[in-house]
Formats: sequence, C-alpha cells, structure tokens
Amino acid sequence: MTRLTYLLLITATTLILACNSQVKNTTEEQTEAQATEVSPQEMLNEAYQLFKEGDDNASILLATQVLELGRKTKNDTLVGRALTSLCRNAQRSLDTTKLAELSSELEDLAATSGNKKWLMYRAHMNAEMWRLIGDMDRAEDFYTESMEISLALGTTGMYTIDHFNKSFVSTAKGDYKTANALIKKYYLLRKEADAKSEDAYGLIALAYLLEQKENYKGAHEVAVVTRRLFKEQNLFPEPPDEKPLLLVEAKVKEVLTTTTLAEISTNSVSASVPSLLDKYLD
Repeated sequence: MTRLTYLLLITATTLILACNSQVKNTTEEQTEAQATEVSPQEMLNEAYQLFKEGDDNASILLATQVLELGRKTKNDTLVGRALTSLCRNAQRSLDTTKLAELSSELEDLAATSGNKKWLMYRAHMNAEMWRLIGDMDRAEDFYTESMEISLALGTTGMYTIDHFNKSFVSTAKGDYKTANALIKKYYLLRKEADAKSEDAYGLIALAYLLEQKENYKGAHEVAVVTRRLFKEQNLFPEPPDEKPLLLVEAKVKEVLTTTTLAEISTNSVSASVPSLLDKYLD
C-alpha cells in the first residue's frame, strides 16, 4: 500500500466515523425533542392511565411534573388538573392527610381563579376517599356537594358519573330504592350523551345493588358480564369503583356452589348492558 493510498484510506474512514457520529447525535436530539413535545394534557392522560393500572409512583411523577409546570407558567388549568390527579393517588393508600393538603390547594385555586370547578373536583375526590374508607354519611355529603356544583356549572360528565358513584352509598346504607333510581338516571344521562353507548362501568353499581339485596345469582351474572366487557373494551376500574365489585365476587363464591357459578357464567356469554338493565332494574 502506497503512502498516498494509506492517507486516503485514513481520511475516508475518518469521514465515515464523523458522519455516523453526526447521524447518531441527530437521532438522539430528535428523540429528546419528541419527548419534550408531549403536551401536559397528554402527560395527565398517561398519569390517569397509570393510576388505573396501579402504577402510582409513575402516575405521581407525571402529575407532579405538570403541577410544577402549571405553577411556573401560572396556568390554573394545569395546576387544578394536576392536583386532582394527585388526589386520586391519595385514594389508593387512603392517605387522608395528603388529600386534605390537596383539597386545601384546590380551594385556594378556586378562590384565586374564581372558578368553582375546582371546588367540584375537591368535593368529588373527597367523596371517593370517604366511600373507600367506609364513612358513607360523609361520602354522601360530598357527592351531593359535587352534584350541586356540576349541575350549576353544566358539567354533565361529572354530574352523570356522580349518580353512579352516589348509588354505592345508597346501596351501602340500605336505601335500595334510591340506589335503583340513581343507576337508572346514570344510564339515562349516558344515553342522552351517546345513544349508542355500551357503558359497562355502571354495571358495577348494579352488581353491588343485587348482592346487597341478596340476589346472588343476579349479582354473579352482572359481575361476570362486567368483567367480560371490561376486557373487551380495555377498561380499568378505579379503586373506589372496583372495591364493591371485588366484594360481590367474593360473596357469591361463598354463597353459590361451584356448579351454579359455572352455569351462570356459561349462560351469560351473550348478555349485554341493555339486557341486564331490563332484567334487573326496577
């Protein structure tokens, strides 16, 4: 190999390595840029999904990042939604102290922003916590407050879901007539919002109502269909909502025979939300 050829080879190799390094650096920069392009709302959506899947540490990390961003940019919406997200995480560990701190911040935000929506979220999150703990009177008061505010603000989503939530309280207190009416109103509001909706979530409340009324066969049928639809629709129930469903599933296994449980499960494969509502709601 001549000296000139050797020098040319060295030069070409150097250029190739430089180009590869530049491509690598550019790729890394693009990846970092894409990561920073994730919107705060997308981060909150992911925090909510992680919460539903049980990964509270990751959920809290994302919500805290959005909270810091909201405070830095003085964005009330980001601050409020992040605080609400963190309230959900406090429910899992029944951390009433943390919930009280977050509730106070939501109250302050409502006062400074003049937006009562944050009081609605505060009431809703407290209702969920106290329902989990088992203080149904306190939970009922907070649900009532949340529904009053959501109705006044025209926040139909929260107004709708709290009919479902409050039905658990009525059922737990033995007021089955009110619970039945709340579940019916929940589905009526769902139908008004989307006539084609196949809302499986509300079936949790129906299963719990039937179990408390000692209709264990009906409760098992509804619970089985609920789980099937959750799987088909890729739904993850929140802790306050899954708790009564777990109680139903445990109770029917105590009361019904293995054969009966299997027969009901087999016969319910074609059951739908409308068919169960027609069958079991008064």
